[in-house]
Amino acid sequence: MNTDTVNILLVEDDDVDAEAIERAFEKAKIANPVFRARDGLEALEMLRAKGADEIARPYIVLLDLKMPRMNGLAFLDEIRLDEDLRDSVVFVLTTSAAEKDVSAAYEKYVAGYIVKSQVGSSFKDLIGLLDYYWRVVALPTAAH
Repeated sequence: MNTDTVNILLVEDDDVDAEAIERAFEKAKIANPVFRARDGLEALEMLRAKGADEIARPYIVLLDLKMPRMNGLAFLDEIRLDEDLRDSVVFVLTTSAAEKDVSAAYEKYVAGYIVKSQVGSSFKDLIGLLDYYWRVVALPTAAH
């Protein structure tokens, strides 16, 4: 059982969706720190930061696919090539149910692919699933 505080990096360009997810964490009384990046480039900067700005391990990334500047699949390509980030636990959370996107994400070793419309607008069940996941699954706590 995981007793470390798990940080959440939400990579989402849509303010309404981001606020709904953050509100769902609050309603579920989950106190895990939630950090937000608006695209893949900003997320990479946050994950690569050192010192006070560093997102400490263990962490889980909730990743949208359709974003400006760097989309989710390009972000996955980058972290899988980065020796310090390649073991990052990433769940895709997106509007796309397209089989090509699902396949492409799993080929980049995501932990799960979640379609927003199947979760519902409250995200309550998703937050419960994630809460259970990080309590029972061993997550990487140090970079290679």
